[in-house]
Amino acid sequence: MQKQIGSTNSEHILADENITRLLIRLSAPATIGMITMALYNLVDSIFVGRAVGPLGIAGISIVFPFQMLVLALGQLVGVGGASIVARSLGAGNKERANRTLGNLVSLSIIFGIIIAGVGLILLDHLLIIFGATDNILPYARDYMKIILIGSLFFISLISSNNLIRAEGRARIAMGTMIVSSLINIVLDPIFIFWFKMGIKGAALATVIAQAVTVIYIICYFISGKSSLNFRLKNLAFYPDIIREKFAIGISAFARMSAGSFLIIIINNSLGIYGGDLAIAAFGVIHRLLRFTIMPIVGITHGMQPITGFNYGAKRWKNAWKSVKVAIVAATIVSTCGFLLLFSIPSLLMKIFTTDSEMIALGSKALRTIVMLFPIVGFQFVGATLFQAVGKALPSLFLSLSRQILILIPLIIILPRYLGLTGIWISFPISDLLTGIITLILLMWQKKKFDIKIQQSELSGTD
Repeated sequence: MQKQIGSTNSEHILADENITRLLIRLSAPATIGMITMALYNLVDSIFVGRAVGPLGIAGISIVFPFQMLVLALGQLVGVGGASIVARSLGAGNKERANRTLGNLVSLSIIFGIIIAGVGLILLDHLLIIFGATDNILPYARDYMKIILIGSLFFISLISSNNLIRAEGRARIAMGTMIVSSLINIVLDPIFIFWFKMGIKGAALATVIAQAVTVIYIICYFISGKSSLNFRLKNLAFYPDIIREKFAIGISAFARMSAGSFLIIIINNSLGIYGGDLAIAAFGVIHRLLRFTIMPIVGITHGMQPITGFNYGAKRWKNAWKSVKVAIVAATIVSTCGFLLLFSIPSLLMKIFTTDSEMIALGSKALRTIVMLFPIVGFQFVGATLFQAVGKALPSLFLSLSRQILILIPLIIILPRYLGLTGIWISFPISDLLTGIITLILLMWQKKKFDIKIQQSELSGTD
């Protein structure tokens, strides 16, 4: 067994030679946390659907592209920072890891203030661009006004959570998401039903939950429990760290912002070919898909620091093994998700609404959308591999392929010939084509790993 590098506890954790055990150790808390976080999106929709109706769900769905954009900014800072932190700890460069934390805080504050200000000024214009119809606009406006105020908290929560995972503190990262989700779930019925705030109550519950969680994270970083040390001097900008952070995080940003752009295109197309009810139905479907994908995201979050640490420490076998184990785990999860969503779509839709037309429409759409869902896990792992080893361009290409290069053109073209069905069938076609591209790039990267493994075996360093 190779000797440990450095002296921090996170390095002890990430230097574990048993990759399967380590992936479970890091992925399980991340998965639980991500599922819990996705759960409050479901709960929001359930309470709003029951209290307000389909137009309330549609209103939340219209605002969701904005929330994804905020999430994208958090990932831009957080994913890039996590890659730097994991590799810096693997190489024993703790000072660079600490500077990365400081820059993350500065950038999160700046992004949060800018996006809230711009959003409030252009509120109605943005909502119309996002696909709001005359009937949906009042609900979307009420929800987004409050969500905008919490942008700073959301960006800080997402970005810092990535760094906590990168230092090997998966349970702490899980705790931040669980705290946020549980507070939101508890406050939802209080604000929505007890105070009779409707859709405004759902937004307020979300913002309060995120604010409390950010306070929890601040306490963690200043308590001395973190392997990273927060210092005010590190709030200053370090151009080399920021450049690398953006270069690596841009793929995650592109994927999330592409997801935001994708939802905007879908909502506008649904408004044309299906109307308000189709927008509401897809709002439910999208939340079900996100809930199902969260365990896959949890696996990739557990994989990234392991791959990055071993890559930085030049432990090529362990780095590649973490990818193989993650592919198997993610494929199992995506297959289970397919079986669930495909087998009981009507039952799932009935949780959110009693509208029979919306249930029938959503059930048919859900089954079509998830036809090739089993290969989605493989795609996520492929994109995460390139993030973990600091290769921005392949990761960016994979992030853009499914949503920008393939899915959006399909959604624009196919409905012209197939109507509403053309929108739903675009998803499995995109999954198939993206899976092929991911496989080609993954085999290319495997050859590079094989060369490094051979060289290390000849030199006796691995």
